[in-house]
Amino acid sequence: MPPGLLAPPPLGKTPLTAQVWLMTPRLLHFLAIILVGLALVPAGAHLFALPNKIAMSQEDYFTAQAVYRGWALFGIVLIAALVATVACAFVLGRRQRPYVLAGLAGLLIAATLAIFFLWTFPANQATANWTVVPENWRELRMQWEFAHAVNAVLTFAAFCAITLSALRDR
Repeated sequence: MPPGLLAPPPLGKTPLTAQVWLMTPRLLHFLAIILVGLALVPAGAHLFALPNKIAMSQEDYFTAQAVYRGWALFGIVLIAALVATVACAFVLGRRQRPYVLAGLAGLLIAATLAIFFLWTFPANQATANWTVVPENWRELRMQWEFAHAVNAVLTFAAFCAITLSALRDR
């Protein structure tokens, strides 16, 4: 196998190169854990707000939704978390358990993005980001809230998987 991220550096390489090679999985794990942890913050906020919001009147609900203006920027964190977990899995390719766990974390983050674009984003579009009240706003509210709840659980599972991957990679 040619030298690279998946194999140790060949003999005769500088100690610095060897140190960088050995640190790459740790740095990627650290970055992936931080990014998935950051993605968990808004997901958890949505999940824990759900019981208080699900029975609100239309006026109260639309007022509460205004709090989330600007949260779309967390999409950057989700994309970065996906890239970091997939990169981590790629680098760990020869280490069975850590590789599987990092890959699982990547799949779970990808699933949260799929759920967002299948259920959350259409609800945002139909309500102009909760500034327009369509006739079916209650159904859209359920769709939006439960999509976020599922994503919170998936993001937590991804956080556990990438953390366990790091702990297994010793």
